[in-house]
Amino acid sequence: MTTLTSYLDQHSTNTELNDVITTVTNVGKTISQLLRKGALADILGEAGNQNVQGEDQKKLDVLANDLLLDALAKNTHCAGVASEELDNATPANADGSLLVLFDPLDGSSNIDINMAVGTIFSILPYQRQGQTSENSDFLQAGNQQLAAGYLLYGTSTVLALTITENVVMFSLDPDTGDYVLIEDNVQIDADTSEYAINSSNYRYWRAPMQQYIDELIAGEAGVRGRDFNTRWVAAMVGDVHRILCRGGLFTYPFDTKYAHKAGKLRLMYEANPMSLLIERAGGGATDAVNRILDIEPTDIHQRVPVVLGSKNEVDYVKDLHVNYSEK
Repeated sequence: MTTLTSYLDQHSTNTELNDVITTVTNVGKTISQLLRKGALADILGEAGNQNVQGEDQKKLDVLANDLLLDALAKNTHCAGVASEELDNATPANADGSLLVLFDPLDGSSNIDINMAVGTIFSILPYQRQGQTSENSDFLQAGNQQLAAGYLLYGTSTVLALTITENVVMFSLDPDTGDYVLIEDNVQIDADTSEYAINSSNYRYWRAPMQQYIDELIAGEAGVRGRDFNTRWVAAMVGDVHRILCRGGLFTYPFDTKYAHKAGKLRLMYEANPMSLLIERAGGGATDAVNRILDIEPTDIHQRVPVVLGSKNEVDYVKDLHVNYSEK
C-alpha cells in the first residue's frame, strides 16, 4: 500500500514542496469530515456576505478558506497565499520558497443538496525570498507551477495530484486517515463522445461555440456522425474528475452575459491547476484557441474561457474558432 507520504518521499526531492502539499491535504481531511456531518455541523446555508467575485458565500466557503489560510500561514515554506475568496494575497513567511493559490470550495452551491464539491490548489515558486510577498509575485504563467491538484469530496474523498510529468490519484481511507494511492498514471483517451457545458448560456456564446454544440446535438445524423452525451456536475472539480476517470470535454466558454468578464472561471485558482492535470494526463486545455498554461496573468483574479479534456475534441474546438476568425 502506497500512501501520499511515501509517494512524496519516493518521487520528489523537494521536501519543502512535499510539506506544503501535506499541509493542504491535511486540511482536506478536516473539510471532508465537516461535509460528512453536513447540517449537524451547521455548515449549510449562506454565510450572509459576498466574496471578491461578487458571489454569495456559503458557510463552509468561509470556514474552508480560513482553515487553509491559517494552516498555510503557519507553514514556514509558504511565502504567501492567494485565495479565490479574498481581494488580495496574504503574505505568510518571507523566508519561504513557495506560493500557494487555492479555491477553498469549488462548486459550493452544491453543498446544500449533498452533491460533489472540492478544493483546488496550485503551488508556484517564490522568487523574492526574504521579502514580503505581494500580489504581483503570484502573476506567473501556469507552466511555472511546481504542483497542482484537487480534493474531491464525494462518496469518497479523492486527491488528484501532479508533481512530476504524470497524474496520480489517492483515496482517503476513513479508518486510517491516510491517502492511499489508487491510480499511478492517469491517462485521458484522445477521443470522446461526452461533454459538459452549461447550455443555458447558449445565446451568449460566440458563433463557433454555438456551431460546435449544434454539431454534438445533431449526433449521428450530423457532421460528427455519432451521438454525444451531456454530463454536467456544476462544479468544475467534479467535471474534471470525471474526465480524468473516463475522458470527455469540459468547457465554460467565452460569453457576452457579463460584458466585464472574459470568462466564468479564474485563471489562477481553477484554469491553471486543472489544465496542468489535464495536460499531464494526455489531454488538452485552451481558452478555445490559446494554450491556457502559456497565458501571462495580469491579475490574481483574472478570468478566462476554458476548453479542456480529450485532446482531439479540444483541438476540434480550436479549429472551429480559428477557421471562424479567418473567415
